[in-house]
Amino acid sequence: MSAPAARFLRIHPADNVMVALQDLPAATVVRFENQVLVLPEAIPAKHKFFLHEMAPGAEVTMYGGLVGKAQVHIAQGGRMTTANTAHAADPYAYRGWQQGPWVAPDAARFAGRTFQGYHRADGRVGTANYWLFVPLVFCENRNLDAIKEALHHELGYATTGKYRLFAHDLLRAYQQGDDGQGIQLAPASTPARARVFPNVDGIKFLNHSGGCGGTRQDADTLGELLAAYADHPNVAGVTVLSLGCQHLQTSNFRASLQRRNPQFDKPLLVFEQQLMDSEEQVVSEAIRQTFRGLARANENVRRPAPLSALSIGVKCGGSDGFSGLSANPAVGYAADLLVGLGGQVLLAEFPELCGAEQNILDRCPDGALAGRFTQLMGDYDALATAVGSGFFMNPSPGNIADGLITDAIKSAGAAKKGGTSPVADVLDYTEPARRPGLSLVCTPGNDVEATTGQAAAGATLILFTTGLGTPTGNPVCPVIKVATNTGLARRLADIIDLDAGPVIAGTKTIEQMGEEILDYCVRAASGEVIPKAVALGQDDFIPWKRGVSL
Repeated sequence: MSAPAARFLRIHPADNVMVALQDLPAATVVRFENQVLVLPEAIPAKHKFFLHEMAPGAEVTMYGGLVGKAQVHIAQGGRMTTANTAHAADPYAYRGWQQGPWVAPDAARFAGRTFQGYHRADGRVGTANYWLFVPLVFCENRNLDAIKEALHHELGYATTGKYRLFAHDLLRAYQQGDDGQGIQLAPASTPARARVFPNVDGIKFLNHSGGCGGTRQDADTLGELLAAYADHPNVAGVTVLSLGCQHLQTSNFRASLQRRNPQFDKPLLVFEQQLMDSEEQVVSEAIRQTFRGLARANENVRRPAPLSALSIGVKCGGSDGFSGLSANPAVGYAADLLVGLGGQVLLAEFPELCGAEQNILDRCPDGALAGRFTQLMGDYDALATAVGSGFFMNPSPGNIADGLITDAIKSAGAAKKGGTSPVADVLDYTEPARRPGLSLVCTPGNDVEATTGQAAAGATLILFTTGLGTPTGNPVCPVIKVATNTGLARRLADIIDLDAGPVIAGTKTIEQMGEEILDYCVRAASGEVIPKAVALGQDDFIPWKRGVSL
């Protein structure tokens, strides 16, 4: 049998591997340019096969760069696996700007367009209006849970819960001697009651496991992180619960907040449990005073804002062999459109830039930015190596099973989310993004730790690409899911917002998909559409302990 060109792809003219766009059975005849080869084995969709016979030690090239080395002899047409290919990447060094003057893509479709956002006193604009509860130590998590149960139900943020109703129906069937096999899950949760404060989009709780018992450095970093969330443009006001004796003191948190924003003027309610008469007093007073704050937050309404006020984080998780071909470059095109319009784009996941460093460095306009990037990359990799790991170990079993064999392959595709624009800034974890354009944010690749860090940098929306399906969300920053393939978008439609599969099918270009993604972002920023992660209450929050996570 012969395979038409639409069933496989060589990404870059210098590549010596091809990507299967569909399942290719063994004995498939592949005709490409002036070559004809017969596949000696089946190649599943998303996986790679070699154009030439490979000797041990031969360099494997993909996306135009070194992504691995052959470990054994590999026949022409053989499938790339972890058994025959190991991670390898070229050395990198700053060479100055290498790409000529950057030209933004044509954004005429978005010229003059606005979104309906929440304007803050410092000039920033939120895409949502949340009240935030912050515990300074894990000891206060139970109090937060009690407050959440009370406020969510009474103020209209709780839903009837389809799973709760399902369990109720099963219980009733059990009590009647029925095995419950006929009980069906309701199609969706519904609000238990109308919202009391319609202009407050939610009440969010940052439960965590830190603040005491770890290193003082961890407590300091957590303080900076919590201050960043309190200062976030999507947050209208903050209630802080402290025990009193923990490492992360209230004074430390206030100092972090003052350093971050000396003009911070949002309602800030602080309760110190060990200075009060009882736990009951802590919880009741927190509810009482927060209720008043919510009434004030409800006075803020959405008003028009330019697209330059948007700050969008770009992230991938549950990546597959199509991530670097469809969703990531489409998000990258949307990112370039936004940069051209004067907005911010935040590219994180430093372990997933391993092997893509030279491309990043070539986009740095000066040596200072390049130096900071290489230092953060090197320091982070050294910390991971010191505990027995390293960036090269980043790909997960799911990544590998779906065609991402080495970290350099994964990184080359992951970097596509950042588009092609110059690097405007390089930020360490919890540092705020202050410049328009593309900023690099040092975070792990771990989905929740990365989105937690992007929101801390100031992202007001996050574009999250996935090939396998990932339900990650964030408490204060709406997360928009973009599937790399149509099969996933259909199968897990309850967690996916956009389908980039038409790029693989050839029915949409990357540019068309990128415009569709940015259009969705504008509507989500205006509250016109609700991303699935928001509707599902997917409020994931994990602070990063440096050096122990990829």
